[in-house]
Amino acid sequence: MKVTIPQSELLESLKTVSRAVSGQNTLPVLGNILLRAEGKKLYFAATNLEISISTAIEADIKNEGAITVPAKVLTSYTSLLGKGDDIELKVSDGTTLEISSESSKTKIKGISADEFPQISRVDSGAKLEMPGEDFRSAVHQVAFAAQENASRPILSGVYFATRKSDLRIAATDSYRLSEKVIALGAEAQEITCTIPVRAIFEADRLVGSAEKIQITISENQVMFSIGGTELVSRLIEGAFPDYTQIIPQSYKTTATIERAALELAVRRVSIFAKENNQHMKLEFLSDGTLTVSTDSTQIGEEKTTIPCTIDGTTNVIALNADYVLDVLSALSGEEKVKIELEGKINPAVFKREKASDFVHLIMPLKV
Repeated sequence: MKVTIPQSELLESLKTVSRAVSGQNTLPVLGNILLRAEGKKLYFAATNLEISISTAIEADIKNEGAITVPAKVLTSYTSLLGKGDDIELKVSDGTTLEISSESSKTKIKGISADEFPQISRVDSGAKLEMPGEDFRSAVHQVAFAAQENASRPILSGVYFATRKSDLRIAATDSYRLSEKVIALGAEAQEITCTIPVRAIFEADRLVGSAEKIQITISENQVMFSIGGTELVSRLIEGAFPDYTQIIPQSYKTTATIERAALELAVRRVSIFAKENNQHMKLEFLSDGTLTVSTDSTQIGEEKTTIPCTIDGTTNVIALNADYVLDVLSALSGEEKVKIELEGKINPAVFKREKASDFVHLIMPLKV
């Protein structure tokens, strides 16, 4: 293999695929990035056997070939080369990568490409396409509610379900639940699946400012395609909880509150609530105010009153302050949020003020 490529393009490709490299590998080759020169392109791939990321860029290919090289070493070294340099990559002795630039020359010992796991593609299955901005918004509003290292594997995933021209994305850790609905613009094949939350976060990073993302879902795998980059992940087996049963259908109290004011109040209360497992009380009063407070702890107590618009009866509920801050962060683009309550033993429901495409539930604590 002998290839010439601009330093900036080499570094960007290495950074892209190295996200799939795990720091804890039983197989040394899984700590490596696969470089493969073929035709007029240089292909990059990395995997931890759970997810794989691959990309390709145009390059000056003098000799075809392949090698795997330690991801951290190659990426770190490339980042220290001149940004305007053309870099020559050459394989010698079968498992050594020689790197030459205008001012330096080095050798990095690698492993034969024959030992690298086969990177699969998902060529058939249900296909979805949506604006990159819609996907990123959904990830921001939903994925935080998943439990990444859950004892129940299904809770470490994000649920995808299509119905006609809508895609529903949901996640829960059994204490809270987020659901976002994305309009696809065209009727899609009906599918349901659960995707590991780490794969969702990585796909979110890959999207960046891209206009579109394509998702292909097969029986046991999913592939996210963004431009010339592909991320493939296994799907989580099992049935996702039927969360629709716990979404309240009636409310005694609906409050509309300025999001920034509520976030500031909760942040102040959480300083003291840390001593009480983030236990925080919300009281919706008939005079159009919301009182946010915590019981007295070893370091003190806090009580804040903010204005809000209340429809219905007065109400009180206790919630985890961290969970409330998480959903307020997820709704950071909103000026106001709605909170709907049935009673102190029912979930609190958070929604956008002027749209019905998002719902977030937080289970109550003992008042």
